[in-house]
Amino acid sequence: MHYRTLGKTGLRVSEIGFGAWGIGKSMWVGAEDAESIRALNRAIDLGLNFIDTALAYGDGHSERLVGQVVRQRSGPIYVATKVPPKNGEWPARPGVPAGEVFPGAYVVDCAERSLRNLGLETIDVLQLHVWSDEWVGQGDWLDAVQRLKAQGKIRFFGISINDHQPDNALRLIETGVVDTVQVIYNIFDQSPEDRLFPACQRHNVGVIVRVPLDEGGLSGRITPDTTFPPGDWRNDYFRGDRKRQVYERVQRILRDLAITAEQLPEVALRFTLSHPAVSTVIPGMRSVAHVERNVSAGDGKGLPPEQLRKLKAHRWIRNFYGD
Repeated sequence: MHYRTLGKTGLRVSEIGFGAWGIGKSMWVGAEDAESIRALNRAIDLGLNFIDTALAYGDGHSERLVGQVVRQRSGPIYVATKVPPKNGEWPARPGVPAGEVFPGAYVVDCAERSLRNLGLETIDVLQLHVWSDEWVGQGDWLDAVQRLKAQGKIRFFGISINDHQPDNALRLIETGVVDTVQVIYNIFDQSPEDRLFPACQRHNVGVIVRVPLDEGGLSGRITPDTTFPPGDWRNDYFRGDRKRQVYERVQRILRDLAITAEQLPEVALRFTLSHPAVSTVIPGMRSVAHVERNVSAGDGKGLPPEQLRKLKAHRWIRNFYGD
């Protein structure tokens, strides 16, 4: 495993981190706790030392599983978690004041709940689970963050940027108060390269990349006939003719790079790691097989320049979350 510095935090984190949404068993169907624990342990055995979870993932279930494993392991394992919006709205809507979404007392309460779930003394990175740049200078969320840092309950502060809105954090980055940002970045959504990544590099803000495989769209396994279990949220994400759209675009990638569908996940992960602003990438992993497939991409080797050049042409502007 290769390691990178998470911006101004100074933490040396594994290139591949563990995305722990799926193991919370909310919205994703098929996770089993015993296998989730095996997957977490296998990832750590392979050198992974960064885990991203959230209070909202199974109402703390993901945090409890992560804490159970981390407490039993030696060596530095860094845990990031998130404060859900008080109004329950993902993404943050324009015009809603910060005080309705992240009042200071609520931020503190959520951090303390997460600490209890994790069974840890300190959260390495506490993130707000949605963000609007309108909140810079609004409300008392920053006072709460600074108080939590002073009390030693959190070490660093970050935000999770709204889906496909990478520019909606530029003002916050300019203030210097944020240590990390989490953002969607993959072969299809390359928009963070335009303005967000340069801003993060100027201000030494760590970048956590989520959705590197486009919720499975870049796994090479989606076809027009793919089905998901009842209750799995991907039934909505890939509704209508979206599976066909994804399949056709993936076929173009495979032809362009002369690779097989089985090679695509590794190529997709290496694509995200090829940008120097990126600190770590957190694919969702619910099984040992997921771990072993994904962690192998974190060996410090990027993509050949010719492959990168070709992949630039596959940018796809769309929003399957909100459309």
